[in-house]
Amino acid sequence: MKKFLSTGVIASSMLFGAAIADEGMWQPHQLSEIKDKLKAAGLKLDPEKMADLNQFPMNAIVSLGGCSASFLSEQGLVITNHHCAYGSIQYNSTEENNLLVNGFVAKTMSDEPQASPNARVYVTESLTNVTTDIKGSIPKGAEGVDYFNAIEKREKELVAECEASQDYRCNVYSFHGGAEYFLIKQLAIRDVRLVYAPPSSIGKFGGDTDNWMWPRHTGDWSFYRAYVNKDGKPADYSEDNVPFKPKAFLKVNANGVENGDYVMVLGYPGRTNRYRTDVEVESTFTNVYPASKRLREEFIDVIKANSEDGSEARIKYESTIAGLANYAKNYGSMIESFNKGDMLERRKQLTADLTKWINADKKRKAKYGDAVNDLAALIIESNKTQDGDIVMGYLGRSTMMRVAKGLYRLAHEKQKPNVERRRGFQERDMKRFGQYMAVVNKSYDEKVEKALFMHFVKEYAQLPADQRNATFDKFFGLQNGLDLAKVEAQINAMYAKTQLDEADTRLAWMDKSVAEFKASDDPFIKFAVSQYENDMKEEEKSKALGGKLQQARPAYMEAMIAFKKSRNEAVYADANSSLRITYGNVKGYSPQDGLVATPFTTLEGMLAKYKAGDDEFDLFENIRTAISTKQYGPYKKESLGSVPVNYLSTLDITGGNSGSATLNANGEFVGLVFDGVYESIIGDWDYDPTYNRSIHTSVPFMLWVMENVDGADNIIDEMTIVK
Repeated sequence: MKKFLSTGVIASSMLFGAAIADEGMWQPHQLSEIKDKLKAAGLKLDPEKMADLNQFPMNAIVSLGGCSASFLSEQGLVITNHHCAYGSIQYNSTEENNLLVNGFVAKTMSDEPQASPNARVYVTESLTNVTTDIKGSIPKGAEGVDYFNAIEKREKELVAECEASQDYRCNVYSFHGGAEYFLIKQLAIRDVRLVYAPPSSIGKFGGDTDNWMWPRHTGDWSFYRAYVNKDGKPADYSEDNVPFKPKAFLKVNANGVENGDYVMVLGYPGRTNRYRTDVEVESTFTNVYPASKRLREEFIDVIKANSEDGSEARIKYESTIAGLANYAKNYGSMIESFNKGDMLERRKQLTADLTKWINADKKRKAKYGDAVNDLAALIIESNKTQDGDIVMGYLGRSTMMRVAKGLYRLAHEKQKPNVERRRGFQERDMKRFGQYMAVVNKSYDEKVEKALFMHFVKEYAQLPADQRNATFDKFFGLQNGLDLAKVEAQINAMYAKTQLDEADTRLAWMDKSVAEFKASDDPFIKFAVSQYENDMKEEEKSKALGGKLQQARPAYMEAMIAFKKSRNEAVYADANSSLRITYGNVKGYSPQDGLVATPFTTLEGMLAKYKAGDDEFDLFENIRTAISTKQYGPYKKESLGSVPVNYLSTLDITGGNSGSATLNANGEFVGLVFDGVYESIIGDWDYDPTYNRSIHTSVPFMLWVMENVDGADNIIDEMTIVK
């Protein structure tokens, strides 16, 4: 029986052009500072109560470790984006039953398979300001490596103290470039199961063609469930486990939203660069992004050329392809926006204005005088090896090389006290490390991997000598140029002889000593051993530069914050994967002269895009019939005359916000944010209220598909539906 609560429909009184919007990804404790703006925009909840992580709605918002999500029932039901669950759907797919194509609905809890061994649901429980603690641990006069190591050591100690058991995951996050530090504690639920995923013809409708575009008609959602042991504690996957009971869950508003309505997104945005200098802007947009876009597109082409569509090999790389394509298009849009706009000129002007403001006052000059120039010099230094770093990054994605290097590094790190080990190799990391080693073959194919290596080694061989890795060159005989046939023969021999493509072998190497690695004749382990010493030298150089940046960046940001406050401008920290709130209103936009984009798309628009046999725009017959016969049921929105599919808002989001719950003024679930429009992709660097728009999947569309297309009534029944 569906649970409908009588609350009365919230009628929107805002006109199309009267909505209030504000940029910023705000930390929970900042909500009291912006409460007047939130109320003016339409929020009906108490902003100060919202700031409490143990209060609704914050305690219903979770992280998946790269994507956001939220609880939608008292039985641990979790909703996120389809593209966030893509790896789990792929993990459970076979050539015989490709869930990416067919979709999946668990009719009972016993039908819910393990999402994947590495899947996690993180519930944030506390945020503690540890700035004084961190900075107080740095020895007086420390610089470079010593400065870096002092901060890292204290961060690890705080994390170790926080993680009383494997049930918790703690991390220290830096804000404003290291001006502030917060210790964040999360409950780590590690038995996560797949509950429901619509077929890709809905969940990925429009594919790469529609990615970042409007109008959009994508049903980008999936469901997980979090499980714990019978004592309510996180546990490994077991049939005896029971659904997690969250402290709160979101009620689902079946009405969705209207034009002008207040909306907010609570989630874990990844990274933004709003405070980067003009030197960094120029380097990124003229070099890093163009190169990265090209190399990602080539990566996709090589995979596709070496794996047939629908084959086991292609299924293994579908998630990789989707991620590469997403960012390739992202980079392309940002480059285009950068070339058409004046962001670089404005950043240069900002630097000039900041410098002028600093120099206008003796006290400010004494405090901030070197901040701008010191940071600029360090950035220029860090960019010297940029080209080589980019190409080596793609070569480094070779699965067998990455596995071998990881295992050999583990052997070295295990010789140290736990707190001194590098992050990723501490005891807290071993379960996930082992789980990764166990499932490597789920996303690995030898033919594809060899083709990728040969493609990128040719790219690498074109680099100038000062951008090359001499140790890598020696191992593959590249000192005097590239002998393609010789390198290909060497790679073929390495793959033919290695046993690291077997899960049991990889897991066994987790317990081997450094001496055993050095004595091994496995070609990939020999490669890892040959590279280790040079890798450590490069890491020390990186730490030295990192330590200098950890001193220069906070000084620069302190000056920037003081300058912005002097001009009454918004001051919020760049996104860093910690819990944030962003707010605004449902609103269309004008992408170019003569065009106006309305804020909603409908089922009819989805059917109009249908192309039989097209992977991006195909639709199963049942959904085509339901649309053409107008089987709207209770999900029709009278203002549209149809069921809304996607909608636009002015929310300020970025990667990591994917899967974030969209809430209305009362804190009810009204959609999932999953993308931004093409013109707003550059928003990671530069917010523009005229063009910044986020794209959301609407609740009415979700419920309509679940009820009329996929037969997921059991999941609808589990949720609390507000009508």
